[in-house]
Amino acid sequence: MAKKFISKMIAVTMVPLLITACNTGSDSNTGVTTSSSGSVSSQNTSSSVTKPTQITMMVDGTVVTPDNGQADFEAKWEELTGIDLVIVQPEHDVYYDEVTKVFESGELPDVILLSSSYYTVYAAQDMLADISTYYSGSELEARVEAAGNSPLIEGLRINNKLFGISPTRGNGCITYIKKAWLDNVGMDAPTTFDEYMEMLKAFTEKDPDGNGINGDTYGVSAAGLVNNEAPYVNYLPEFYQDAYPSFYQKEDGSWADGFTDDAMKQALTRIRDAYSKGYIDKDIAENGTGDCRDKYYANEYGVFTYWAGTWAKTLAGKLEEAGVDSELVAIPPLEETGQYLERVAPVWCITSSCKNPAGVYKYFLETMLDAGEVEELWTYSPISDSYAKNHIDHLLAVVPLVNDPGADSITEKQAEALSIFNANSRMADLPYSTGAYSEYNDDLMTLKKELISKVVIDGVDIDTAYAEFDAAGGVYMSQAIVDSLNAE
Repeated sequence: MAKKFISKMIAVTMVPLLITACNTGSDSNTGVTTSSSGSVSSQNTSSSVTKPTQITMMVDGTVVTPDNGQADFEAKWEELTGIDLVIVQPEHDVYYDEVTKVFESGELPDVILLSSSYYTVYAAQDMLADISTYYSGSELEARVEAAGNSPLIEGLRINNKLFGISPTRGNGCITYIKKAWLDNVGMDAPTTFDEYMEMLKAFTEKDPDGNGINGDTYGVSAAGLVNNEAPYVNYLPEFYQDAYPSFYQKEDGSWADGFTDDAMKQALTRIRDAYSKGYIDKDIAENGTGDCRDKYYANEYGVFTYWAGTWAKTLAGKLEEAGVDSELVAIPPLEETGQYLERVAPVWCITSSCKNPAGVYKYFLETMLDAGEVEELWTYSPISDSYAKNHIDHLLAVVPLVNDPGADSITEKQAEALSIFNANSRMADLPYSTGAYSEYNDDLMTLKKELISKVVIDGVDIDTAYAEFDAAGGVYMSQAIVDSLNAE
């Protein structure tokens, strides 16, 4: 069934996170007028662009952190561009909580990285700059077209306006299984859900890690029972299958809330069953992605659904560093799952508070995909000699590097994970919101997450949990959103 996904609208609370960092009251990003080398032509302007003296960016942990070379990255970027870069980087697992606070405070950075859900929300609230005229006729547009990737940028338009740039395609999660664990329990990679459950049972009750002790491991872990943003179910695709916990468009064009479908109740039954048997990490509800990775490297469990692309290399490398057998088997989706989901890529946006959006576009967004030195800096860690990933996955880049020094740094086996994902996935549509969605969906998602936790963790009867969901206003809010979508 084709589904068009809707974004999770976020509630706002007021904390002035960026008062000292973003300098919105100053002229720090107005800069000076550049020479001919700093000019840009487009369909709507032929004048030179003012080069910023300083740019403040807000980003999650997908750019190197202070512990992993951020100072070197900042220094090199400033050397290459001649612009002072101020980096605001909250902890990765609470990034969007901080994004919410920043937008409510009004103290915005010049440029910010947003998931598709937040991108559409803040564009609708006129809090992002329309960069359509800067992109049209620019060097970046020409490079994107030459790479054959124009649809990846054009797909970000909302009502024909462009509010940001994604440097890579969206990618998605694929299931990795430790081959040594399969070998130790005498099993092949599963192709059906029954086989998958038998594998989890063996990984939990037998001795898959080969330490001579039965039952001191478990099968699978994930960063939560449901993800915080679309496509929501990408960390547990084997369990959710055709269930979806938010709004989707049916084949006849009408909208529905997948959370109220029977498929969702069936998915909850599957997850609760596996959790009650100990096959799933007991701390799954509290896990962040970092927790899952650390437990995987510690050889606590055997199945991890995580990003395709160079993450296959990263996971294998970290396992090897930890002294754990690093061979991973990336599997196609199970027969019942059908397809993996590819997300709409996170988007780099210039905020409405930016005083010089043309300059930030030219010297920040456009250089990020220059196919040369600056893009290489965004692609590889500045302190690694093994081409460890920075922000841009070189296998997914919208504009490939002309001379990619890390082209051979990933093995054919590791690159196979991306090929399998690309051949067995479908793209989640760009989400959007309505008035009712804006009003209700944050509270609605809270109720949905509470229900999932009650059923899976606490073992509450599913029908009882749904009755409590109804009593708390969940059904009313869900139907109000559905009605608003169908009225569009």
